[in-house]
Amino acid sequence: MIGWIKQLKTAFGLAFLWLVCLIYYTQGFRSFVWTSISYQLKDKLKLSPSASQFVFSVSFFPWSIKPVYGILSDCIPIKGKKRIPYLLIATVMSLGSWLILGINASIRSSMWLLMILLTLQNLGSAMADVVIDAMIAEAVRFEKASFSGDLQSLSWLSMAFGGVCGSLLGGYALNNLEIEIIFLLFSVLPALQLFSCGLVKEYSTGCDDFFEISNSSDSHHLNGNANYLDEDISLERKSYVGARKRKKNKKKSKKTQLMRRKAQIQSPGTDESLPLLWFQSLKDATYSLCRAFKQPIILRPMAWFFLAHVTVPNLSTVMFYYQTEFLKMEASFLGTVRVIGWLGLMLGTFTYNRYLKKMKLRRILAFAHFGLAFLNLFDIILVSRTNVQFGVSDKALVLCGSALSDAVNQFKLMPFLILSGQLCPPGIEGTLFALFMSINNLGSTVGSFVGAGLASILNISSGSFDNLLLGIVIQLVCTFIPVTLLFLIPKEATGIAS
Repeated sequence: MIGWIKQLKTAFGLAFLWLVCLIYYTQGFRSFVWTSISYQLKDKLKLSPSASQFVFSVSFFPWSIKPVYGILSDCIPIKGKKRIPYLLIATVMSLGSWLILGINASIRSSMWLLMILLTLQNLGSAMADVVIDAMIAEAVRFEKASFSGDLQSLSWLSMAFGGVCGSLLGGYALNNLEIEIIFLLFSVLPALQLFSCGLVKEYSTGCDDFFEISNSSDSHHLNGNANYLDEDISLERKSYVGARKRKKNKKKSKKTQLMRRKAQIQSPGTDESLPLLWFQSLKDATYSLCRAFKQPIILRPMAWFFLAHVTVPNLSTVMFYYQTEFLKMEASFLGTVRVIGWLGLMLGTFTYNRYLKKMKLRRILAFAHFGLAFLNLFDIILVSRTNVQFGVSDKALVLCGSALSDAVNQFKLMPFLILSGQLCPPGIEGTLFALFMSINNLGSTVGSFVGAGLASILNISSGSFDNLLLGIVIQLVCTFIPVTLLFLIPKEATGIAS
């Protein structure tokens, strides 16, 4: 382990490794502070379950437009640099939001002001996630490409470790600290991140071609599947490659024009034309992205993953209210549940990579939704109080349901990541993959809105859970809808390139 770290230090430098680990640790550690947000909305603002879920859905919307940050940082350098300035901006947004929430009690007590600052904070976190993913992709390019899997593993380990620490400490902090202290304590991480940005040197685009438009945001997940991409190409991608070869000369011409524009941007005496050149660069990047996305072999699977979220109402916030208000579960226990959830994610990743990656995608996704439907029965048993009749404790049922549902969701996510990596054409794979992930996030956001609407229609509130059982039954039925849409997935596609 120590030797592995030393090799990475020699290849990338201590400052860069520290920044990568810190950003991903912070992403995982966010559970520490978002647990407090849940209780702030429920106990201090006295919001209904549907209103709380609405706040969360709006607040997490910035994660659904991640390609925008990648395209901006690719096409519009700030003082000749495309990564560190945007990372600084993202960190300041995140840090400022938590400091204001920690200092100003009146803002914390206003639903709309709180939602605005939480959205701003998520905007900063999502942008930082995109930028650091792009920096990782660029760092492993050419002579350092052999370290791509190692750097990927390091980032995932950092995020998992942060998630475990945040989940364990979040419940303890709620029982022993005021919420403003929790916000201020968490702000230490973005403050440290702000300082760490100054330790990493980024070459100016005018001096070095280290950063290129061809590798942009959200390559974190893509790098993790590089070993699959190096194997035989899938049948679906073969057809795409054939079309791509026929357009080779046209693409080369466009690439030459793009490089000329980049050279013009860096040349002195063209300040008056910078906005026009930036606009043209943004236009070209967006056009290439849309043209690739319109390919049926890309559009159809992404449509399925989006619909799989949208057609199933998300009642997680409602269940949080039920567990805390009706079942009287403590914050420390719910923190433990999240730790079990992280372990379930790891278990799901291991199981998929070990046993399921050669299975047909349609079969994997069908099994995943049947599994989620089965696990919905845990919630039905919990809400109907059937478990009490058989002597099964509420906590045991919640712990098992959390671990298993997160593991099954990972079975569903892993094929999504790998299929996305297979379908990404060379040259814009980073930005296109960011679009895939944003579609997935947008689907989750819309699913949360649908869940909030369902809770409102059923009049489920913190004082009345009479219709919660009906809501879960509706959720169970909706879980089978994506199974009927599996015709959108290419029939020959498997978990790896075939």
